[in-house]
Amino acid sequence: MVESNSKQLIIIGGAEDKKEDCQILREFVRRAGGTKAKIVILTAATELPKEVGENYIRVFERLGCEDARIVDTETRDDASSSSALEAVSKATGVFFTGGDQARITSVIKNTELDRVIHKRFAEGAVIAGTSAGAAVMPDKMIVEGDSQTNPRVEIVDMGPGLGFLPGVVIDQHFLQRGRLGRLISALIQEPADLGFGIDENTAMVVTDKQVEIIGEGSVTIVDVEATYNNRDEILKDESLAICGAKLHVLPRGYKFDLKTRQPILNNGSMPNVTVLVGSANS
Repeated sequence: MVESNSKQLIIIGGAEDKKEDCQILREFVRRAGGTKAKIVILTAATELPKEVGENYIRVFERLGCEDARIVDTETRDDASSSSALEAVSKATGVFFTGGDQARITSVIKNTELDRVIHKRFAEGAVIAGTSAGAAVMPDKMIVEGDSQTNPRVEIVDMGPGLGFLPGVVIDQHFLQRGRLGRLISALIQEPADLGFGIDENTAMVVTDKQVEIIGEGSVTIVDVEATYNNRDEILKDESLAICGAKLHVLPRGYKFDLKTRQPILNNGSMPNVTVLVGSANS
């Protein structure tokens, strides 16, 4: 079985290219074993599992993977089926499609299928997800929330994720839907120290505590460790104040170290400039 000795995640901001060069999906297939890859497509998030799943099968087969198949879990009982468990236990890559992230956790979390996916992840299988499939990667995820607004506790609802990348918050379709306020609100509500906002047709590849950006857009990273916020002083519908937060916007080729919480420039160095952002009550 072809797989890496390290844990690998490919977290996609949604609307990834499926027709042309397919840079992000190509990288997923490559890391999952290339022409020897065995990929399982989990369609729990979507209401069109056959249509969505078969579209990804066509892409993965065009890229040359050895085997690509759909595992659809409409109910929690489906997440215990022997065929689903066998397929995932042999997979070198597991791909969560887009749709509704709450459907993924309600059907899969804390099931036998969930356990087997995490086991394969620990053994080196590559886990990838797009849109809703990206949202479920942390231990606490954004279930839903308002876009294009200032940070307030009321604009975002949080819930349990699948826990592949704990201690962070992930948001998707980031630039396209204006979700900076939503991400900051989620960070303060959780609380978590790092938030990642991923643009469409863009992905963060996580390997050995390091993030690399691929695709055509950027990943916005918000670091609120040891900052001031007024969460305990305001009512639910009042504006949040956040002072001293760090903001990094990283395009393709840049990296981020999850241990040092610092971006890595294209020349391999750490930047010596800190950018501060804040939000205040009006």
